[in-house]
Amino acid sequence: MTAPRRTVLVLGGTGEGYALAEALQDHPRWRCLSSLAGRTRSPRLPAGDSRSGGFGGPEGLAAFLRTEGIAAVIDATHPFARRMGWNAAAACTEQGLPLLRLDRPAWQAGPEDRWHEVTDWDQAVAVLRRLRTGRAFLALGRQEVAAFTPLTTCHFVIRAVDLPDPPPTFAAAEWILARGPFSQAEEEALLRHHGIEAVVCKNSGGPMDGKLAAARRLGIPVVMLQRPARPQTARAATVAEALTWLEAAG
Repeated sequence: MTAPRRTVLVLGGTGEGYALAEALQDHPRWRCLSSLAGRTRSPRLPAGDSRSGGFGGPEGLAAFLRTEGIAAVIDATHPFARRMGWNAAAACTEQGLPLLRLDRPAWQAGPEDRWHEVTDWDQAVAVLRRLRTGRAFLALGRQEVAAFTPLTTCHFVIRAVDLPDPPPTFAAAEWILARGPFSQAEEEALLRHHGIEAVVCKNSGGPMDGKLAAARRLGIPVVMLQRPARPQTARAATVAEALTWLEAAG
């Protein structure tokens, strides 16, 4: 008799999370249950079973793991999903479950890049002031752009999947609603068209990003938010490494 498949909870929403769900769709030993944060209005659904929304902190996540009979957890959330990373570590410790962080490698500045690395958005605003930036491109989550409203001397071009509700009030701003990925040629055209003098983004990592390559080519400075601290746990940089870990986990 074939043993029933065990369930791995994939905390997803990233490209790695979608790819992992796809790779596990016909796995003989593991069933994948993906969890999405539910912050976008029309999210792309991963392969297999999925759910959307929060858990109610580490206690709620621990209860979910217990109720759903989860056998392992893979945290494939965005590198800046700080709270979920710590919640997953606490819940898995309580339930005695193996936890893996599937974490794409961070971007590294090259000799031709003009990066200003910051640890919070207040520092980013200070850098834009120091650079006397007249037109800045914000490639951030819609919940984070409000930090830049005090900078009234700068015109912002803001790209997001959805508009915030309500949108923050800027002295001068225009919104571009679009979902990536975007090629270097597309990003270069956008930066040229809007006369962008600085790019503001987060170090999401992975393959070289189109906007970073475009900024390098055009000599535009980049204000880069560094990643927050994550709990110490097993890590994988690729889906293949995550599958190998999962095989060893049971």
